[in-house]
Amino acid sequence: MDKTSQDLQSIFHDAVSAVKGEKVVCDALKKGSYPTKFHVISIGKAADSMLQGVPDNRLLSALLITKHGHISKQSHQNNKIMGIESAHPIPKESSLQAGKVLLRFLKKLPHQAPCLFLISGGTSALVEVLKDDWSLSLLAELNHYLLSNTYSIDQINAVRREISQIKGGGLWQFIQNRAVYCFMISDVKGDHTVDIGSGLLFAKDNNPLPALPEKWLSKINPSNEDIAPAISPDFKWKIVASLAIAKQAAAKRAETLGYTVQIMPDFLQGNAADVAIDCVQSLRHKTKTLFIWGGETTVQLPKNAGMGGRNQHFALSAAIEMKGLKGATLLAAGTDGSDGVTDATGALVTSETISKGLQQHLKATEYLNNANSNRYFELTGGLIVTGATGTNVMDLVLAVRY
Repeated sequence: MDKTSQDLQSIFHDAVSAVKGEKVVCDALKKGSYPTKFHVISIGKAADSMLQGVPDNRLLSALLITKHGHISKQSHQNNKIMGIESAHPIPKESSLQAGKVLLRFLKKLPHQAPCLFLISGGTSALVEVLKDDWSLSLLAELNHYLLSNTYSIDQINAVRREISQIKGGGLWQFIQNRAVYCFMISDVKGDHTVDIGSGLLFAKDNNPLPALPEKWLSKINPSNEDIAPAISPDFKWKIVASLAIAKQAAAKRAETLGYTVQIMPDFLQGNAADVAIDCVQSLRHKTKTLFIWGGETTVQLPKNAGMGGRNQHFALSAAIEMKGLKGATLLAAGTDGSDGVTDATGALVTSETISKGLQQHLKATEYLNNANSNRYFELTGGLIVTGATGTNVMDLVLAVRY
């Protein structure tokens, strides 16, 4: 691996470290004025890491709901912590069971005992209490449709709030009268609180639902008579990690490595392949500058899609566009350590990536069209594998050309 590739991976690592759950929760508790002890509810892909940021001597009890395989040995061995593993990104029976456990946990808490909620990306799928006219099969079918058809996360969460008893602030009906605090790791554009975990503690807005087939619109039938949740007057919240913080950390690390840095303000969204091509255009117009982007793109999956994810798809599209553009290197990766249903979180490509594939008689466009980018990078190299990172602030793209 050449020095530039090593540098981009080092920059990505520092960006992720700056927004790791344990660090940001620990820092927030030190800097703020909070109760000495809490009952903690930690939900999301970064839930375990966030919970580790609460000193054990401040922990009365805890409910930890996270993705399968994301509970640490430390949490398993702590008898104050009830750990629940659930499904992501498509809700399953475990998601509904997690919802039942959450309500039981809240009901059994001592009256007026303070609660600290720790919320991160993935919460929407991991825990659910459905409205009466919805079933698990309908929920899974709807989520699969939304995730497969380029809906943005805010659009998906708007739909989720309409079919849930606990999202869009619905959870307040089960919390009772107590002081509630909430730290969030934002995985949504604009850090809108109602979209982080579909807003368990935040009232839904009046934005219209996205365009949907009649099958789903007739079933969802949003009510204009929903009663606004009775939010506790003793409710304090804070976003402790975000994409902006990660981008700043990436820039700081890049500058220490000697790079001229340009943080790009535009949020990457829309079709991953198209956005990747646009990013490569920046490399054509400006050399010797390390560009930093962030956001969350989408992929329209074909029938019989292969193995991949939006970041690997992005990287392969960029590699095709970079062929013949000498001296270019690009990294696209998810800060949570996962990308689609693969073990990788993204990929790193260079001007030579497509040439390497051709040496093996691989047609990159075929892999791209089949959404099979993971297999392409398995054969040519370039996959980035980090495992669960303990955070989730969407995706980062780093690129430079000499």
